[in-house]
Amino acid sequence: MYRMWFSWRPRGSIAVVESQDGVHWSEPQIALGPDPNSNWEKIVNRPSVIRLADGYHLWYTGQVEDRSAIGYAFSPDGFSFQRQRARPVLMAEHPWEDVAVMCPHVVYDQASGLFRMWYSGGEQYEPNAIGYATSLDGLAWVRHERNPIFQPEPSNYWEQQRVTACQVIPTGNWHLMFYIGFSNVHTAQIGLARSKDGISGWERHPANPIVRPSFYGWDADAVYKPYAIFDGRQWLLWYNGRCSTKEQIGLAIHLGEDLGFEK
Repeated sequence: MYRMWFSWRPRGSIAVVESQDGVHWSEPQIALGPDPNSNWEKIVNRPSVIRLADGYHLWYTGQVEDRSAIGYAFSPDGFSFQRQRARPVLMAEHPWEDVAVMCPHVVYDQASGLFRMWYSGGEQYEPNAIGYATSLDGLAWVRHERNPIFQPEPSNYWEQQRVTACQVIPTGNWHLMFYIGFSNVHTAQIGLARSKDGISGWERHPANPIVRPSFYGWDADAVYKPYAIFDGRQWLLWYNGRCSTKEQIGLAIHLGEDLGFEK
């Protein structure tokens, strides 16, 4: 069974769906709704969920008109989440973060006992760069001293303006990063990079961008917000696609485990 948590924008909520094949999905139900009385999460979106022995842990973006922050919630079953703190667990505090921190992606490192978060910071409409933080409990986070740890590459036209909303997968001796690159604030494509420690020395894939907008299709204007898994035979990458103002979710497939980096 596949389970997906995603931004249900008409409801300002995070929804959950299930699928047997990753293509056909159940009807969405709200897993975490907004708090209309809050001063920071009148809309919630961009979830990151991990399953541990005690249940499902969710980090998410809370938004009001002029700023974004990151919150934390928990669920024993993955369907109905309860906030673990009334205030954000991460807010914009440093100059590069400007008015928004958002798009968390969290993994749990069992060897160190740390939650590891990659997050985006910068402008409210689309953030500009990617930072890194760690936590012992999922609530109190320590930022990396060299943030942002991943920034736009001006020599690559497709990602020259900003990079954001990554997913990082520790695998073998590497950390794989699927991320969004923007040539301008309205045009997004998906790239891939890798790093030994998930923090420094990022090596971009020579074939970037690995997922591009289609011609005249449902995802003709932008492809973004990637999430990938290796199922034992192939990589499955779900992503948002946009044409005009309509966003939908698609699937891209890469056969085999080797993603084509130089050895």
